[in-house]
Amino acid sequence: MYKLLLCVRYLQTRYLAFVCIVSVMLGVATLIVVNSVMSGFSTKLRDRLHGSISDVVVDTERADGFPASPDQLRQMILHSEIGDKVEAISPTVEVFAILQFSYPNGAPVMKPVRLIGVDPASRTAVGGFAEYLVRQKDSPTPTFELTAEAEERLAKNREHAERLERMQQEREKALDVPAPKLVPDQLALPAAKLFGDEPPPAPKVFGTILGYSIAHVRYTHNGSTEEDAVLRPGDAVTVTTTGGAEMKPVWGSFVVADYVKTEMSEYDSSFVFVPLDQLQRIRGMGDRCTALQIKLKNYDRDKAAVAAKLEELFPPRDGHRVATWEQNQGPLLAAIDVERTILNILLFLIVGVSGFSILAIFTMIVAEKYRDIGVMKSLGATSGGVLSIFLGYGLLLGSVGAGLGTVLGLWFTRNINEIEVVLSRLTGVTAFPRDIYYFKEIPTHVDPAVVLTINAGAVATAVVFSLLPAWRAARLHPVRALRFE
Repeated sequence: MYKLLLCVRYLQTRYLAFVCIVSVMLGVATLIVVNSVMSGFSTKLRDRLHGSISDVVVDTERADGFPASPDQLRQMILHSEIGDKVEAISPTVEVFAILQFSYPNGAPVMKPVRLIGVDPASRTAVGGFAEYLVRQKDSPTPTFELTAEAEERLAKNREHAERLERMQQEREKALDVPAPKLVPDQLALPAAKLFGDEPPPAPKVFGTILGYSIAHVRYTHNGSTEEDAVLRPGDAVTVTTTGGAEMKPVWGSFVVADYVKTEMSEYDSSFVFVPLDQLQRIRGMGDRCTALQIKLKNYDRDKAAVAAKLEELFPPRDGHRVATWEQNQGPLLAAIDVERTILNILLFLIVGVSGFSILAIFTMIVAEKYRDIGVMKSLGATSGGVLSIFLGYGLLLGSVGAGLGTVLGLWFTRNINEIEVVLSRLTGVTAFPRDIYYFKEIPTHVDPAVVLTINAGAVATAVVFSLLPAWRAARLHPVRALRFE
């Protein structure tokens, strides 16, 4: 009992002990906050990366796509030994393209994009599509159809274009001088007139779903980040890519129907979705695709077996490639794990510094308490009892510091977005630039196992660094301790 009483008394009377407690507290709080933020980023990033592609992707390097139709490929997979492990399959055509449109002020724009032809129904079944749409968010049956508002805007754009054309014709007649045709601002430049032959005209207007960042521009105004839409539903765009047997430039016109917002800047600034059959028509591919998006019933259990079988069905030697979503995003995921590990190692040095402060303070306490130690030993205290007093003191310091650090770290993590806003206003520096990450707020994820590990490490560090002074106190001879008293 006397051991616990002495530990508590030392804790209450030795103000230097609070230095140890504060250092342990700050170290634990920092580790919890950093791990929670890194875990939040990792979790949200994995969700976004996985959401943009299916569990397993089979693609081909052939420019004309797989040598079989999507239905034939689907039946081949479903009738194989892995058919019962597959939940959904969606064919896609993905090519690089140039997107052309005009800003509201008439300035022409050309942007490189990833043009993706999809079937909305099957792509929704695979996942990672409907939940990222802006106007059709979480719709069970998303489409490329235009809304009534978009149809009205399209009609106004056409009327405006016709009016500009008539004005140009009247101007030419008045001047009696041939002049080049004026391209209406709201209509994209027909790329085929610059690069190649036009494909057969489409029977109707087809919609497209643009990456959110393509259709919006961000800017800073009065210290705050704002955004404007430069492409709205109903505006026309043109995409130019390659197609045909000789891979000549081809083009197609579409009308904006919706936006896709994954909160991943790489995707939101490059993805352009169009109907699968229309991209096949533009490229002259017939009923073919360049990739198969496959969703599994149990990804963690079946991914290895399914990938191995798919490599047999689609051999790499024939220009095919089979990869899980983790393999496709492997370098990025590995980089996040490495950064997290390095940060943990560096930040744990803070706890190490608190350990050295415990060592120094305990050494001072032992030197000051020579007489008390001698008295206790002369009254019957054993060396083990003295050792346990100082080890218990170290354990108490570590436990109190770790407990306070846990409370501080969890509070900081819970209110990190409010704290970030206050710090940004005070310093004028944006700690979390949303135009880079496209997250609405700083993502956090508290893992109880990690919190317990951090606490255990901090307490263990405090005990280990108190071991040497405690051992010196336990070895002290009572006669020598009281000799000069």
